[in-house]
This record gives sequence, structure tokens and C-alpha cells, in this order.
Amino acid sequence: MDYAADAHRTDLMTITRYVLNEQSKHPDSRGDFSILLNHIVLGCKFVCSAVNKAGLAKLIGLAGETMFRQVFHWSRNPLLYAYLSCDVAKKLDVLSNEVFINALVSSGRTCILVSEEDEEATFVEPEKRGKYCVVFDPLDGSSNIDCGVSIGTIFGIYMVKHGHEPTLDDVLQPGKNMLVLSTGSGVNGFTLDPSLGEFILTHPDIKIPKKGKIYSVNEGNAKNWDGPTAKYVEKCKFPEDGSSPKSLRYIGSMVADVHRTLLYGGIFLYPADKKSQWETAALDLAPEKIHQRSPIFLGSYDDVEEIKALYAAEKQSA
Repeated sequence: MDYAADAHRTDLMTITRYVLNEQSKHPDSRGDFSILLNHIVLGCKFVCSAVNKAGLAKLIGLAGETMFRQVFHWSRNPLLYAYLSCDVAKKLDVLSNEVFINALVSSGRTCILVSEEDEEATFVEPEKRGKYCVVFDPLDGSSNIDCGVSIGTIFGIYMVKHGHEPTLDDVLQPGKNMLVLSTGSGVNGFTLDPSLGEFILTHPDIKIPKKGKIYSVNEGNAKNWDGPTAKYVEKCKFPEDGSSPKSLRYIGSMVADVHRTLLYGGIFLYPADKKSQWETAALDLAPEKIHQRSPIFLGSYDDVEEIKALYAAEKQSA
């Protein structure tokens, strides 16, 4: 990419411009999805701004009264930080959640909202309802905020069935039913330019490599893995065909790990364990509750097929 040339471009493709251009190719489109997407983009911009100034605005920390960080002044140790773990929402989590809920409701295009931060689903008031359900994690990887690791928003959009009152069944659908934004020209990546306050097209027509050199998994949970996952990771480290081993890259923030996997290839693993068993393709899985956990493997075609083969072999031998 010619960064010097890009710096002087005046025909930048923003995400809003891109969506509107694609919408114009479909005369029957009413623009509902474009409006919804613009409100999600607005939420992303707001959260990005809040994250960038979190330290100055004292947004890092807990929303509750419990304190993670205690400072002790000892004569022999002037400053000792003791970090205590507790499952309490951080301030940025709460702020991000409120921002996205308000943005989605105000769009007038949603009817059910499911947030990772809320135990129950939010049903939009009838007079403000639209035809879409949105599921989202407003700030994935928020436990890494204090150390400056990449964080981000994950969302999915479903369309409700016509002619009935919205229910949780409209949300509890297989991923293959999800509304995927595709206009027939591949996958495109947009990056927020803080100087313009706009998402700019920076990665047109992304194509993940057919096979990668990286695997990404939390090996701290290795004792809970099933057989196929353990075998696959072992092959990544010690290839049986004499090839070079794969490199381990694990950030612990899914948005960052998946972003790298899309650009560089390889495989991201959130393996099955004793709490969540892997039985079917992720997109075919129909959840039974809104916060149900499930394993997932995603990445380069050859890498995913390799681990699928291990599961198929185990199933045949059972």
C-alpha cells in the first residue's frame, strides 16, 4: 500500500458512503439496514473516544463499590499494588453498554437487544420498534483495558419474522440465519481515522490465506481440552511432516485475535471442554439461552479442515 499517496487522497471511501453506494444498487431497499448500521458505527466512534481518554477521565476501574487495586504504603516497600480478581463490571463496560443500547433504540429499526453485559434481553418499546434484533458485546476484551491491549465491539444482526410479537425465539437462531453484510464484492475492512471521525476503507476485498502459520489458543486451559483439540495443538508444535511448527499468538481479546487471523491466516481456537462440548458446526448451532457458551474454531480453510478431520476420526472410532 502506498501510504504517501493515500495521505493526499481526497476521494476517501467512508463506510457510510460505501453502504449508501451499495444500497443504491438495490432499488427496492428502504434503507433500514443502512440506518441501523450508521447507529452502530456512531456507537463504535463514541466508545473509541471513551477508551482513548479512559485514564484521564477515570473510566478505568469498577462500576461497583469493590476496588480491584489497593495501594499499600510500607516503610520497606514504598508502593505495592495488590490486584484482586472479582467478576464486577468495569466503568467502560457500563458506559459502552449504555451507548450502544441508546444508539440502537434511537435508530427506530430494532425490536430486541441482547447485550453480553445484561442478564436479560431488552425489548424496545412498540412505538420505537423496527424489524431487527441485535446481539452484541459492547466491549470485548475489557479485562485487558488496564494494560492497553486491543479491545472492540462484536455484534450480530437478525431479522424478526413478520406478523408476530417479537420474542426471544427471534434471537435464539443458528448463526447461519444471521444477516451478513455482503454486496457481492467480497469482505472489506474499514479503519477509524480519528482526525476525520470516519471509518475509511483500508482493506478492500480481504481474503484469508488458505493455510496459515499461526495458531491462537489459551493453552492455560489445556488440561480441560478434548482429544482432537489436544492432538491438533500438538501437531502445530511438532508437525509430523517435517514442516516448520506454527507460531503461537494469543492476545486474549477475541476481536484482536480474530482480526489478526483474518489478515494473516492461521486458526483461532476456543476449544470445547468439560463445560461446553463441540458437536456441530458453529453456524448450525441453535442456542437454548441468550448467554449460552459454545466452542468455536475459525481461520484458514486448510487449518480448520485439519482439526475437523481429527474430530471426524474420533467419532468414527467411538
